[in-house]
Amino acid sequence: MKALRLHAYGQAPSIEDITEPKVTGPWDVIVDVGAAGLCRTDLHIIEGQWEPIQHPHLPYTLGHENAGWVREVGNAVSTVSVGDTVIMHPITSCGLCPACRIGQDSHCESSTFPGINADGGMAQQLLTNARAVVKLDPSLQPRDIAALADAGLTAYHAVRKAADQLFPGAHAVVIGAGGLGHIGIQALVAITSAEITVIDRSEEALELAKSLGAHNTVLAVDDDTVASQVQDITGGGAHVVFDYVGEHGTELLSPRLLRNRGSQYVIGYGGAVSIPTIEIISREINVIGNLVGTYNDLVELMTLTAQGRVKLHTRAYPLDAALDAIDDLDHGRLLGRGILIP
Repeated sequence: MKALRLHAYGQAPSIEDITEPKVTGPWDVIVDVGAAGLCRTDLHIIEGQWEPIQHPHLPYTLGHENAGWVREVGNAVSTVSVGDTVIMHPITSCGLCPACRIGQDSHCESSTFPGINADGGMAQQLLTNARAVVKLDPSLQPRDIAALADAGLTAYHAVRKAADQLFPGAHAVVIGAGGLGHIGIQALVAITSAEITVIDRSEEALELAKSLGAHNTVLAVDDDTVASQVQDITGGGAHVVFDYVGEHGTELLSPRLLRNRGSQYVIGYGGAVSIPTIEIISREINVIGNLVGTYNDLVELMTLTAQGRVKLHTRAYPLDAALDAIDDLDHGRLLGRGILIP
């Protein structure tokens, strides 16, 4: 089968033929990939940023946002059947460790993370397990929802965690209306009562944000101007800032946008948060990390999607054009999410 394989960090991956996966365990599920999402994490993987954390054995297949149709299952699998349309939680969890026992799949002690530390779904087939597979409403098609498996799940997870702070009259600021942020905006509209202000350097992205339900938009021209405008719009700062970029200075801007006792949710990454400890203490502000999301988060997100309350803005590429898609993403030519179709 064809797959997009990474052989060395700092070098472009390549399309090549590899052996199809096999069912070897009772909980295994093999999926015919209908679509695989492309996101900035893939750029960071290629750069080598994930190597110190995940230590994948090279070469391996990229692709951590995957949806498709069940091809084959192990003899203990009863939750899905051959032919079912499914989306995969990005982590294959064990179900037995303390984190799994409380539903925190992302922190499973013996998980794999296809596309990051194991073969992923930028291929014609993907090996996963029954705990990671969510059966979809028949109205949903893989190419329309694949990127919700990680980008959507991560964006939703942050909003879900912050929802009890986002009461009527509260202000939420979203930094970045791109692949992650445009999903986060929809999640905020769907499950909170907050007033939503979106910051982006792209006027096109801000127009998209308005169409999705943002109440206010701010063009990111320089940090001082942005901070001043946000303070005016929110009447003293946001209750919650969702940083869906997390690099290029947004992680340093975020604390300036908060009111006292506000929370900075870090979702995008690549930069470094730097806040004097006396500021954290005196203002009682919080910095909160977000890693993917729970299985139940993904089920809730798929429910919202089936209801038409969350929709991905995508651009599809054939798997053979994966390098073109990566280049478009890297140079800011991709609005919404890139989707690879095997």
